[in-house]
Amino acid sequence: MVTSSQGSERRSRHAAIRKGKHEVDGPKEDFSRGFAALGELALAGVQVSARATDLATGRVLFSVDDHVVMPTASIGKVLLLVEVASRLGSASTEAFAVLDRAPRDAVGDSGIWQHLQSPSLPIADLAALIGATSDNLATNVLIRYVGLEAVRARTEALGLTRTALLDLVRDHRGPDDAPQLSIGSAKELTWLFAALARGEIVSPEVSQRVVGWLSLNADLSMVASAFGLDPLAHRMPDHNVLLMNKTGTDGGVRSEVGVLRGPRASVSYAVSTYFADTGLTSRLSVLDGMRQVGLDLLEYVH
Repeated sequence: MVTSSQGSERRSRHAAIRKGKHEVDGPKEDFSRGFAALGELALAGVQVSARATDLATGRVLFSVDDHVVMPTASIGKVLLLVEVASRLGSASTEAFAVLDRAPRDAVGDSGIWQHLQSPSLPIADLAALIGATSDNLATNVLIRYVGLEAVRARTEALGLTRTALLDLVRDHRGPDDAPQLSIGSAKELTWLFAALARGEIVSPEVSQRVVGWLSLNADLSMVASAFGLDPLAHRMPDHNVLLMNKTGTDGGVRSEVGVLRGPRASVSYAVSTYFADTGLTSRLSVLDGMRQVGLDLLEYVH
């Protein structure tokens, strides 16, 4: 978590955020609301990293410590989905291959498979569960199927050096386990989602599969809470707004990366926070700050 010395250093480093250090001039492009909110969080000791780029031009719209490696919780599952999608060719029947869950895969928290009676599901269905509810059990079964080494090799092949899926999902992390499920930098994550949206990750078909799974995501509690979408049904444009996103939640971690399309523009964005989650007030402040960034993004695209 954040120590007092770290907090002091970050307060000094982030003080300029309140003044719009990285703001972009022009109508609807200053992101002042989001910068002010992130600045307040930074001054309160929250580690903040964020970035947004215009999907069409690649222009950086704002950035705050976007090179910093942050814990990103379930966002690393996107790398698993890329590896799974790459194995499901158009002529392959592998998507219908059925995988069994085993006692060693058992894990709590997010997901619905743990609450279902079926002990086996097709590979493509497991990927859909991860996209929709960040299903931890489905994640562990698919990791066992493809192997963490294959996911790491795929990550390296994509050129990602600051983003990784580190481990299985665990109810408790011991001293011999990776300290986080996944890590990532806002700079690499915005690139990854922009490339997915453009069909450039492995192939257009692979990218389309992953985008399809991620478009099911029901978690709109962070940045996407500003977009006014139905969390259970937003695969089609709603008021000319279309979203594809993935979130990550853990103790002291709130992270989101996505692509937001609107009638005026489209953006790829990532916002990660790391904080001392000692009370509800702290958590709500972080969520509100992320929402303020979302309001700026919505204004830019709409």
